[in-house]
Amino acid sequence: MGQQPIELILIRQWASYLTTPIYLVNADGFLVYYNEPAETLLGRTFDEVGVVAVSEVSTMWELTDEAGNPMEMAEFPLGIAWLEHRPAHGRARYRALDGPWRLVDVTAIPIVGHDEQHLGAVAIFWEVSSP
Repeated sequence: MGQQPIELILIRQWASYLTTPIYLVNADGFLVYYNEPAETLLGRTFDEVGVVAVSEVSTMWELTDEAGNPMEMAEFPLGIAWLEHRPAHGRARYRALDGPWRLVDVTAIPIVGHDEQHLGAVAIFWEVSSP
């Protein structure tokens, strides 16, 4: 994978300073970074997982809606922000790579650079208690 646009590099730097879980997808459809707080929610460090195609995320983490129905990435806020280039918010469940199921609220926004260039999407996740 080649050099990322400066905007993605700066978002990655910003996310590395936060205690809020942040996920970053590039324009080519790859999960290119998640910060340390996200590692706790996902069950593995980013260095262990590495760059992952967005198309693999929903199966890798067994993504479902709140009721447990399988969810495609196109239905997930991060997928919507990346595919449709619009903000999205929602709740989902997934199985962390270390085993437990997690329920999260997700807010995602597309990243738009100069000249309206689509650069990817960024998502903020917040774990919520099960109802």
